[in-house]
Amino acid sequence: MPGGEPLLSGFEDPDEYGFETRAIRAGQPHDPRTGGVVTAIALSTTFAQDGVGEPRFGYEYARTGNPTRHAYEQCIASLEGATHGFAFASGLAAEDVLLRHLKPGDHLLLGDDAYGGTFRLIDKVHARAGLASSAVDLTDTESIRQAWTPSTRMVWFETPTNPLLTVIDIEQVCSVVHELGGLTVVDNTFATPYLQQPIGLGADAVVHSATKYLGGHSDMVGGVVATSHEAIAEHVGFVQNAVGAVAGPFDSYLALRGIKTLPVRMDRHCENAAAIVEVLIAHPRVSDVLYPGLEHHPGHDVAIRQMSGFGGMVSFRLAGGREAAEKAAASTRVFTLAESLGAVESLIEHPGVMTHASATGSALEVPDDLIRISVGIESIDDLVDDLDRALATA
Repeated sequence: MPGGEPLLSGFEDPDEYGFETRAIRAGQPHDPRTGGVVTAIALSTTFAQDGVGEPRFGYEYARTGNPTRHAYEQCIASLEGATHGFAFASGLAAEDVLLRHLKPGDHLLLGDDAYGGTFRLIDKVHARAGLASSAVDLTDTESIRQAWTPSTRMVWFETPTNPLLTVIDIEQVCSVVHELGGLTVVDNTFATPYLQQPIGLGADAVVHSATKYLGGHSDMVGGVVATSHEAIAEHVGFVQNAVGAVAGPFDSYLALRGIKTLPVRMDRHCENAAAIVEVLIAHPRVSDVLYPGLEHHPGHDVAIRQMSGFGGMVSFRLAGGREAAEKAAASTRVFTLAESLGAVESLIEHPGVMTHASATGSALEVPDDLIRISVGIESIDDLVDDLDRALATA
């Protein structure tokens, strides 16, 4: 190894470069052995040691550390403005590790418009281990003070939220929670670090489903945690190794490949979404459009302040109710009826029946006339024509 440097020593001084450059290079130096410009997929499960307890390049066993995963973790930390990054096998695995930072008897506040899988993990899995939780309206920070108890330790929220596109003031919530002595976790999946960087606004940790915009191509499942909070980083690193729900080398490679084009993809997602919103707000069969870019959206001013774009997710409600929503969602040709989001292809779903069914009957239940679309990067005329045809059936 030339100069004895580790294979994945990281991009030199990444903070001095722009986001687009770091998305392509942070954590990903050229391979000094071959000159390869793409980070290699390191499939080895174990690594040679020069002596007993003396790993040659810092790697011992693939669950504990893997060169491809390490590159991915360095890259996401750089993009989120964090000192530590951790990659997991899924977004929920990443969430689970953060929730394990809490102890039996602790209390968590959750935004009242959260992803159904997050609610299920908290309410059906961690509740059995003694975690208490309450869903509150985090657009009103007074609700945090009112719901706070002596055992409250953490506030967990998405912004924009899934699927109602509610915008939470990250800086304001973090300020109140820190004043009360708690921690904040922000799910940044919808916005991505290209549009929003919660750690710079005071968040203690950021979590993503990397399956979505980071990967961007509907071909990998993964999750990441980024943090500059040393106690959280120590906990997450320990549990990552102890539990082992780590991102595999091939998924890490796919995530890195996706991240390289994240900025240009997000620009197109935002552009297409804005054009579709203009069509939806004028459509007679649409009763309401939920999108932070609309001036009448309750969180529009906050979104302008903390985001550099409004994203590619759009939700809307149909005047014809649930039957009309289900019929329209099943009638598209270019939009694929499927769960998930954030990839190059456009997707459409009925959240109440699909991704948020686990929240039925809870404080997080979503309207049954709601449709959520993940606007892809196809030709905008094709997307608009497709929605027009589908809405004509509703």
